[in-house]
Amino acid sequence: MRILFLGDIVGRSGRRAVKENLLRIRQEQGIDLVFANGENASGGYGLKSKHAQEFFKVGIDGITGGNHIWKYKDLYSMLQSDGRVLRPHNYADHLPGSGVHVFEKEGLPPVAVINIIGRTFMPPIDCPFASVESILDELAPDIPVRIVDFHAEATGEKIAMGYFLEGKVSAVVGTHTHVQTNDAKVLTGGTAYLTDLGMCGAMDSCLGMKPEIILDRYLTGLPRQLEAAPGPGVLQGAIFDIDETSGRALSIAPYQQV
Repeated sequence: MRILFLGDIVGRSGRRAVKENLLRIRQEQGIDLVFANGENASGGYGLKSKHAQEFFKVGIDGITGGNHIWKYKDLYSMLQSDGRVLRPHNYADHLPGSGVHVFEKEGLPPVAVINIIGRTFMPPIDCPFASVESILDELAPDIPVRIVDFHAEATGEKIAMGYFLEGKVSAVVGTHTHVQTNDAKVLTGGTAYLTDLGMCGAMDSCLGMKPEIILDRYLTGLPRQLEAAPGPGVLQGAIFDIDETSGRALSIAPYQQV
C-alpha cells in the first residue's frame, strides 16, 4: 500500500497547489490513499466546511486538524457527522468530532488515521502519549495499518512520540511547523517517521504567511494579524509504502512539488 500524507495546507495558494496537482500526483506515484493536514486551509487559519468538501472532490481521502481546527463553527457539524475530518483526539471528549477514523476503500485493507496534538510550547491539553495509547488499545487487531499525525511544535516531543509508537503503528508524521525536515526514516520496529511534513502554501512566504507582516512583528514587537501569502504554491509531504498484512512500513520519502 502506498500512502501520500501532505503537510499543512495554508490559504488559497496551498489549496490551489493541491487542486492543480493532486490527481496527477496520485496517478504518477501510484498512490492508494491521500491524507492532509487542513487546519490552516481557510485564510491561513482554520478550515471551512466548503474547503473540506473541495479537498475530497480533488482526491484527498482524509483531513487531520490541529490547534486552529475550531475557528470556523460551520465545520463543527461536519466534525460530528463525517469521520473523514479529524480533530486532535486529546482535546476534551465533549467537543465535536474525533481524533481517530478507520478509512475503508474498495480493494484495500482498512487504514486507521490518528490525530493528536502536542503540549510543548502549545496551549494546555491532555497528554498526547496517554491519548494515543488509549486509541491503540481500542483499535481492532485486524487493522494493522495505522497512521499518526502528531501536530506539535517541539521537534524533541515529535521524535519522542516516534520512538514511543515504534512498532505499534505504521507511520508517525509531524505537522504544525510548516518546514519539511530531512530526517525521514523507518525505525527498527517498522514505523516510518518524519519530524515535519512541511506545508502546501505560497513559495515566497514565511511559513505560508506574508513575510512583511512577520518582519514588522519582529522589528516592532507589536501584534499584527497574520495573512496568508499569495503567489505560486509548493506542495510538500511524504510518501510511504506499507506492508498491508503486517502494517510495517517498508519505506518513507519526503515529497515536494513546486
